[in-house]
Amino acid sequence: MVLTVYFDMLSQPSRSVLLFCEVNKIPYEKKVTHVGGGDNRTEEFQAINPVMRVPAIKDGDFVLSESAAILKYLAAKHNTPDHWYPKDIQKRAKVDQYVAWHHMNTRENSIRVFWTEVIIPMMRGREVDQARLQRQLPALEETIDRLEQVYLKDQQFLCGDDITIADILAVPELMQLYGAGRNVTENHPKLTAWIERVKNKLQPWFDEFHTPLYKMRQKRLKGEKAKL
Repeated sequence: MVLTVYFDMLSQPSRSVLLFCEVNKIPYEKKVTHVGGGDNRTEEFQAINPVMRVPAIKDGDFVLSESAAILKYLAAKHNTPDHWYPKDIQKRAKVDQYVAWHHMNTRENSIRVFWTEVIIPMMRGREVDQARLQRQLPALEETIDRLEQVYLKDQQFLCGDDITIADILAVPELMQLYGAGRNVTENHPKLTAWIERVKNKLQPWFDEFHTPLYKMRQKRLKGEKAKL
């Protein structure tokens, strides 16, 4: 039974699932699903995920979507090291607590800014709506403050002193903003140190899977300099 991962490398949750498979040596086949090209709207993919979002997996006859659910499933099935999704109910509850908070905070506030700065201008061929952006930035800054002051207040990772699925979900979201040319870690030393710790735990795959974001950042910064 071969695990197939349907993904788009520009999808933050897709990178989370790919990273988890690689670092835990879970055998899998890659199925590139370009959302921008409409691959997620084909009949073939809708049979895997009717809501037409990546990532998704097919494990034999079993199909599953939503990155958090996928990570928990893979951790259980492949008996990955306990730190990823602890069996201790209190430690696991802390991971679940962050994951529940993640979707309406780290993910939502990051992706809104990314869409305003990158996706909408690219799709509509116009400049960034600065008024819209300024309305969104306070929520992003509040999220970053919460990450530092609550989740990273006195520990190395979001849910303790070792990496969990919470960290592998969170960092790719912030890296999306890095790709947009934004320095989310500026004036946030705890956030900066945490991201570096997560990167180090996930190398060499972290840099490999984030190469499109690194290239995007270089292109955008070069474009901004050309306007000066």
